[in-house]
Amino acid sequence: MSTTPENRSNTRRALALGCWLLLCFSSASLGAFFMPGEWYATLKKPSWNPPGWLFGPVWSALYTMMAVAAWLVWKRGGFATHRRPLSLFLVQLALNAAWTPLFFGWHRPGLAFAEIFLLWLAIAATIADFRPVSRAAMLLLVPYLAWVSFAAVLNFTLWRLNP
Repeated sequence: MSTTPENRSNTRRALALGCWLLLCFSSASLGAFFMPGEWYATLKKPSWNPPGWLFGPVWSALYTMMAVAAWLVWKRGGFATHRRPLSLFLVQLALNAAWTPLFFGWHRPGLAFAEIFLLWLAIAATIADFRPVSRAAMLLLVPYLAWVSFAAVLNFTLWRLNP
């Protein structure tokens, strides 16, 4: 049984999607080292603070959508063609991973708020750079930006309620 160029191309695309998923979920897995714990349980929280069980499913969906968005841009020419949008994606992913240790690990909600503001800017820039490459990729990142917007407001509120 011989493989055709089309089969090799499909295999390469599937492997690339797997790599983007692995990269996104690896970034997410860093959060396992910085769980909310007792410190977070003692904080004053607003009435609209979501229940803890909601974060896992929401972030799982968002990380999947992020990986697919990056893959859609990558498959239109890879880093050779789309270095800036894919580099912005990696920057926002690194900023995303940095928030959890700042907030839950170091217990620094003020610093975490400054960082999530930078994350928000990086996501917005990534969306803008994804748009001309793939409208679908851009749209896949919109719920992520919305959730991070909500998270930023929550982060700010927790910081102000717990000086």
